[in-house]
Amino acid sequence: MSILPKKNKLGFFEIRLESIGGLGANLAGKMLAEAGVLGLNLNGSNFSSYGSEKKGSPVKSFIRFCDSDTEIRDHSPIEEPHVIGVFHEALYKMVDVVSGMPTDGIVLVNSTRGFDSIKDDLNIKYGTLAIIDALGIAVEEKTKVNTAMLGALFKICDFLDADTMRDVIRKTFEKKYPHLVEPNIRTFNRGYEEVQFKNYDISLNVEKKDFERSLSLLGYETQEIGGVILANGNSILKDLSGSRQGFIPRLEMDKCISCAACDTVCPDNCFVWEEGEDKRGRKQMFLKGIDYQYCKGCLKCIEACPTVALTEMREESGYVDAHRVPHKFPLLVGGAI
Repeated sequence: MSILPKKNKLGFFEIRLESIGGLGANLAGKMLAEAGVLGLNLNGSNFSSYGSEKKGSPVKSFIRFCDSDTEIRDHSPIEEPHVIGVFHEALYKMVDVVSGMPTDGIVLVNSTRGFDSIKDDLNIKYGTLAIIDALGIAVEEKTKVNTAMLGALFKICDFLDADTMRDVIRKTFEKKYPHLVEPNIRTFNRGYEEVQFKNYDISLNVEKKDFERSLSLLGYETQEIGGVILANGNSILKDLSGSRQGFIPRLEMDKCISCAACDTVCPDNCFVWEEGEDKRGRKQMFLKGIDYQYCKGCLKCIEACPTVALTEMREESGYVDAHRVPHKFPLLVGGAI
């Protein structure tokens, strides 16, 4: 008898991890598949999808399980997963992370916010929502988000053997990073114990949200004459919040000396300046604030700051919107940006 709780028409139980590069979703997918294969004698496969510059950009990891008498001949991306793991909640701004989720599906989100707030942001109409403060656990245990997410995923996928996962964690870290074995096992255990769930029953007037494969807006048949690039890499509309790994710089203006050390090392020109006069009436540029829209949380500015005006803080919901100082870009000829 099969131990898999659900199967699609090909006989697979499928999991999709939505993340950004640097949070360990690729490794988490490998470890998750390994635990299912070694611990339960299931057939399993795993692969990830990401661009050339993985860190900070969207990453997907796909895991398939099936019974030992079923062959895995499908190696396409998972479009209708039974379980979705969202490693970074700001991804919904860039990616439809719950695309293809079935009516009885489960989505796990790394967040400290309430269920209904996340439900509205992700546009979830049905299924089960699970929340885990994976970043908080990782900070306290000095590990990474992925192990806490794995713990929560094992609570969700209760057919998997948690002890096998602990053995996989030991095997993964003991050779190169033996000092990280026990902290990662503690992180896994906390993720398993601290995840919370809330079920949303599908209503009569809500239809299942089918998977929609995104198509290129400008292909070889629809490209603008002259090859005009409408969404260039340094567009002022670009929002880098989805690339942050949970931390941002906090600026205390009363401690700032406007030395520009932060601006010198910032790779994305996040700091906003304005012209003023010093105590002797001489013209000088003064730091006005941070445009967090462009901040990817590299924290190089904190290392460069000679005072304590810039400090590291965990990003809290609403803080960026309340403290952002927008750049004022001039309009070009014709009113175009």
